[in-house]
Amino acid sequence: MAGGLTHFDAKGDAHMVDVSDKAVTARVAVARGWVRMLPETLEMTREGRAKKGDVIGVARLAGIMGAKKTPELIPLCHPLPVTKVSVEVTPDAELPGLRIEATVKTTGQTGVEMEALTAVSTTALTVYDMLKAVDKGMQIGGIEVALKDGGKSGRYEAP
Repeated sequence: MAGGLTHFDAKGDAHMVDVSDKAVTARVAVARGWVRMLPETLEMTREGRAKKGDVIGVARLAGIMGAKKTPELIPLCHPLPVTKVSVEVTPDAELPGLRIEATVKTTGQTGVEMEALTAVSTTALTVYDMLKAVDKGMQIGGIEVALKDGGKSGRYEAP
């Protein structure tokens, strides 16, 4: 393992981590992020007036799909038996924009942080795609792991 990074071997070549000796445990990860937009864009979204339809509903489904497709997008991620994915999209007038939180669960040999992060990212990108015609200046940010629990390294909670 080069420099303590598990995705590199002794020669420094990238490889998929061997998790076959790890214990099967219940694991959960929560990630969060946001999409900042003009107040008018947020109001249009809240009222369901976007030309492409139900922005929040479509983005939530995209986030769930994104979590399930994570190993197809991130080269060294293990395909996992995801047992739960939930995505919450909450309007926030103070941002102004939408706050996104994704929770992913599994019982397996490795964690689901990447799946939760992918869910948030896919949700945010879908919001952008559905609203870009009226607000090209939207910003996506704050994407982070808020909570990770299970496995050998135990629990992590972001400050």
